[in-house]
Amino acid sequence: MLHVVHHPDYMAPRPERGTFKFDKYFLVMEELRASGAPMTEHAPDPCPREWLEAVHDPEYVDEVFRAQVPHAKERRIGFPVTEAIRDRVRHTNGGTWLAAQLAMQHGYAANSAAGSHHALAETGAGYCVFNDLAVASNRLIAQGDARRIAIIDLDVHQGDGTASLTAGREDIVTLSVHAEKNFPVRKARSNVDIGLPDGTTDAAYMAVLEKYIPALLEGFKPDFVFYQAGVDPHGDDKLGRLALSDEGLIARDRFVVQEARKRGLAIASALGGGYGTDQREVAARHARSMIAMSQENAKFKTP
Repeated sequence: MLHVVHHPDYMAPRPERGTFKFDKYFLVMEELRASGAPMTEHAPDPCPREWLEAVHDPEYVDEVFRAQVPHAKERRIGFPVTEAIRDRVRHTNGGTWLAAQLAMQHGYAANSAAGSHHALAETGAGYCVFNDLAVASNRLIAQGDARRIAIIDLDVHQGDGTASLTAGREDIVTLSVHAEKNFPVRKARSNVDIGLPDGTTDAAYMAVLEKYIPALLEGFKPDFVFYQAGVDPHGDDKLGRLALSDEGLIARDRFVVQEARKRGLAIASALGGGYGTDQREVAARHARSMIAMSQENAKFKTP
């Protein structure tokens, strides 16, 4: 059974400015519903303001809540922050937290949006407004649901915002496997960073995961895992520089869930990046990813 978090606000009206397309979030759910895979949908509450202010600068949070974000910050984000966008990001951040709660019950759960790993303390960036991975991790630890959290980020872009927001914390560890020559130009420092050369294919990519992910989990010994499961390492991705196949993405996702679950760890995924001219095909990659992870989770006992 796939437990997936979704809300109508994920499908925000497209802003007048900016190139980001929000229609893939609706298409992902269409693909999941049409797949025939057993699935339960869960709707999140909006993320409370104080949870966001515990990670982000309160002045920036206020700018978003008033939909009065300065133009310079909107340029870094990639689109204007309207009231609809404000409501969307509150729900996507609440969605990652809810996915974590569901994962603790079922072993694995997915948020059908978010993975906003470029958002920084005082501004958003790279299509990310608030950093749901950092916000949810901080909240889980603050309320005693977890003591140590590992954030595994396999989006094609480095998780610079997540690394920056969790830097210096001994209770959160970050791992990012990304295309070295891709955005952002200036990388932050994760606990573990692996920058891959352009054109990296399935076998070389999996060899990296097999080397670093088990070592991270064994060495840090988290009691919960967040997974940024962007599908933009795919060879056909518009903004990627790697060359994974459909089969390579599925092998990647199954491996991450397997490594967490065989250690008895619950794992929640966030959607992450995926870009292309055919939005339905991008959505189908995301849907196949979530279904594969739920199938892998089914091999293990619930927590």
